[in-house]
Amino acid sequence: IEVQVQYAESFGEPSKGKMIAADMYNSGVDVIYHASGGTGNGVFNEAKDLKNADPDRQIWVIGVDRDQHDEGQIGDHNVTLTSMIKRVDVAVKTVAEQASEGNFPAGEQIEFGLEEDGIGFATTNEAMTDDIIEEVKVWEEKILNGEIEVPFTREAVEEYIDSL
Repeated sequence: IEVQVQYAESFGEPSKGKMIAADMYNSGVDVIYHASGGTGNGVFNEAKDLKNADPDRQIWVIGVDRDQHDEGQIGDHNVTLTSMIKRVDVAVKTVAEQASEGNFPAGEQIEFGLEEDGIGFATTNEAMTDDIIEEVKVWEEKILNGEIEVPFTREAVEEYIDSL
């Protein structure tokens, strides 16, 4: 897998997302994971345009924040592979409970990851078979039990890749 990174520098410009996606797909990228809010709508639009022009083309988008399966629907196809789901509901409930108990975490930075059930992935696409879902859960468990340490910086990612 080769990873390419491009920044839209905006969360509200679908036309910029579409342009970046066009460049990436035209350079041979098969999957784009956007983390760009409304700008990501342009990524979906470009993927659907390309899929509409060539229904046999394997082209995918990974959504962000919520299940974006509906955004990827085009006829009998769907270009949404999966979505990274940000569990804001879990964060809001946790902080609300802390506040109601008199322990509002004012001024604190709170992180919600796998351990706190603060993130997840969508399984709405039929391509997400039970085998794939189970394999993802295996890797989640490896992260939770410390067997795998998720790199948080570009340098740490490069070190991780070099160690494989």
